[in-house]
Amino acid sequence: MLTALRERLARRAEEDGLLDIAYRTIDSPLGPLLLAATPAGLVRVAFALEDFDAVLSSLAATLSPRVLEAPRRLDAAAAELEEYFTGTRRSFDLRLDRSLSSGFRQRVLEHLPRIAYGSTLSYREVAELVGNPRAVRAVGTACATNPLPVVVPCHRVLRSDGRLGGYLGGLAAKTTLLELEADDRTAG
Repeated sequence: MLTALRERLARRAEEDGLLDIAYRTIDSPLGPLLLAATPAGLVRVAFALEDFDAVLSSLAATLSPRVLEAPRRLDAAAAELEEYFTGTRRSFDLRLDRSLSSGFRQRVLEHLPRIAYGSTLSYREVAELVGNPRAVRAVGTACATNPLPVVVPCHRVLRSDGRLGGYLGGLAAKTTLLELEADDRTAG
C-alpha cells in the first residue's frame, strides 16, 4: 500500500511539473548506487560511501529542493547500467544533465566517453587531448569531482606511471571497473 502511494505521488508530481530531481538506488558490483535525474537527463551517480542523504541534500541545495524518489524517470539509466555490469553494454546512450560541471572540468568530462571501453589514458594524455597539456592536476580534479562516474568513465584515467590514482568510489571500485572491462574485452 505504501509503495503504491509513493508511486502515485511521484507520478502526480511529475505530471504537475513539480518534480525537478528524481532519484532511485540500484544494486551493482560496486555496491548500491544512487541515480538522480532532472528532466534534462541523468545528473548524478553516487557511491554509498558518499552518503546518499548528503548527495541528495547537495542536489537540493545546488539544483532544486524539489527532490523525490521516483524510479520510473531512471528506468533507462538503471537498465543501461545493468547491461554495462553484465558485459552486454560498452557505452551509454543516456541523456546527461551536465549542469554540475562547468568550464575546464566540463571539457574534460565531455572527452572521457571517447576513451575506448577497456582502454586507459593517463591524466597527462587527457590534458593534451583537451588542449591544455600542463593541466594534469586539473584533469585529476575533474575526474575526482565527476558527478557521473561509471557513465562518464573517469575510471579509465590513470597516473602516468600506470598506477590507479584516486577515484570517487574508492580504489576497489576503480579496480573492479577496469577488471570488468578487461575481462569482457579478452572474453569477446
